[in-house]
Amino acid sequence: MRYHIDTIPVWDALKLEGECLLCALHRKNELSEAERYLGASVMEPDTRIQVNAKGFCPHHQAMLFGMSNRLGHALMLESHLAETRERTGKTFAALKKAAKAYSDSSMLERIKKGASARKDMDALADELASLSHSCIMCDSIHENMDRYLHTFFHLYQNDTEFRNKFNASKGLCLPHMADLIRLAPEELSAKQVGEFITKLADMQTANLDRMQEDISWFIKKFDYRFVNEPWHNSQDAVERTVNKLRGWCVGQEPNPKE
Repeated sequence: MRYHIDTIPVWDALKLEGECLLCALHRKNELSEAERYLGASVMEPDTRIQVNAKGFCPHHQAMLFGMSNRLGHALMLESHLAETRERTGKTFAALKKAAKAYSDSSMLERIKKGASARKDMDALADELASLSHSCIMCDSIHENMDRYLHTFFHLYQNDTEFRNKFNASKGLCLPHMADLIRLAPEELSAKQVGEFITKLADMQTANLDRMQEDISWFIKKFDYRFVNEPWHNSQDAVERTVNKLRGWCVGQEPNPKE
């Protein structure tokens, strides 16, 4: 098969032989995005416009904060805060007006379902909440991961070596397994969907069985009767179990350091 820019990262992630190749792709992409927003792009007008409009979610704010580039982070925050203040100015004025109307209304009007002032305050509260729900990094990562999911199926269908290696792998985390299941009907024929999901479910069952053995042995190692027994593959069973069930979030990075 002729390799190109989309297939190479997916192949590289599979070759890591980790618990989930898609977690490895997600994390690598996330780190790359964080470095980009704290690097030279911090001064690019187009980037600043997008950051000002969307900002970053709490997870990615914490990630940026932990990357030891306080100046780059501050530059992003300064313009984002300025735009947020501008956007909230009208909202705050409308909120004060609605709050006064609510206070001046009768008790019957206040408890009445669908009271105008209460509805106005709820709508304005939703407007404020929406300002903290958007994230430019989440949007970019989601877009890239969507492309990788489609590339996965392209390789699975057309590259026998990739398909065999994936079928012999440690499988996926459950959230990324769900992503592939949802996309399968768009990428595969009806017959292929049945074959793919059956194979995927069997592979995941075997790997969850392996995980169960590891976590159980990890617990036994804290019993004095097993203290002299080898750890086998259980020393990082807690981290791997968490990551298998919820997607990578703890323990060793899914991509080894270069």
